[in-house]
This record gives sequence, C-alpha cells and structure tokens, in this order.
Amino acid sequence: MAEQEREDQSLMRRIADRDGGALAGLFERHAPVALGLLHRILGGRGEAEEVLQEVFLQIWMQADRYDGARSTPRGWILMLARSRALDRLRRRESARRREEIVGEEVGEAVSPLGTERLESLEVQRQVSSALGALSPDQRRCIELAFFEGLTHTQIAERLEAPLGTVKSRILLGMNKLRQALSAQA
Repeated sequence: MAEQEREDQSLMRRIADRDGGALAGLFERHAPVALGLLHRILGGRGEAEEVLQEVFLQIWMQADRYDGARSTPRGWILMLARSRALDRLRRRESARRREEIVGEEVGEAVSPLGTERLESLEVQRQVSSALGALSPDQRRCIELAFFEGLTHTQIAERLEAPLGTVKSRILLGMNKLRQALSAQA
C-alpha cells in the first residue's frame, strides 16, 4: 500500500471518530481532482463546487460506512462525486421536462378546447406549490417514488438512507400534501 493511501486510510478512520482536521486534510488532498471531475460532468464551476461540498458533507456524515477493503479513499470520494453529479443531472433533466410539459399545456390552454387544460394546469400548480412547502428530504423521496417510479428500497439505496426513514418521509410528506391540497380545494 502506498504511503499516501495509508495516510488517507488513517484520515478516514479519524474522520469516522469526528476529527475535523482529518476532514480538512482529506479535502486538501482530493478536492482538486474531485472538483475537476464534477466540473467536467456538470459543466459549471459553481454547481461543481456546490456538489463538492455535498460530497464532503456526506463523507463527514458517513465516514464510518467507508470500507477500506472495497476501495481506496480517493476511489470512494470520486465515486461519491460522480454519483452526486449524475443525480444532479437527472434532477436538472427532470425539471427541464416538467417545464417543457407546463409550456405545452399553457399553449394548449389558450385553444378553444383549453378550459379542461386550464383546470389541469391549476391542479398541477397547486400540487407543485404543495410540494414546494415540503422539506427537501420529503420532496425528494416523493419525487423519486411518484415521478421516477422507484420503490422505497430503491430510494433508500439511492439516497443512502435507512428504509424506515424513507418510508417516514414519504408518509409525512403525503400527509402534508393531502392537508395542503384539501385546504386549497
């Protein structure tokens, strides 16, 4: 095992023990490469820096899950960065498709047969508004379940969250949506 890899392994153990200095050391060593990867995937430096922060926050929160037998710290960091960047691209594409659909519906709504479309658009606006009132975690779980069709288990794997937490977020989020939509009716 190379000296740098041994040092990285040591940093990971210290991070798992909540040593902030170890996280700073790991960041200094690997952030430039991870940022380059994120910039290539996402295309924008600002967004890449934002995702890089998310990656190192995830490392801080989940350092105890790191398995040195499966990958090097550098490999793990780059895998986390790539996964986060691809999730960001999927969200960006999903938002673009939703905007596209809304734009098409607005165009159809001005036609003579558009009253039904206007009502549908109003319902969509209400649902979108109610979704916006949820916590980001609840909204993300509900979007993955209902817009992307993922199972609770798949959502838990994607978000690296416990299955019970995912189920609770969906249940609480759906209850909030139900209340918000019935209040608007």
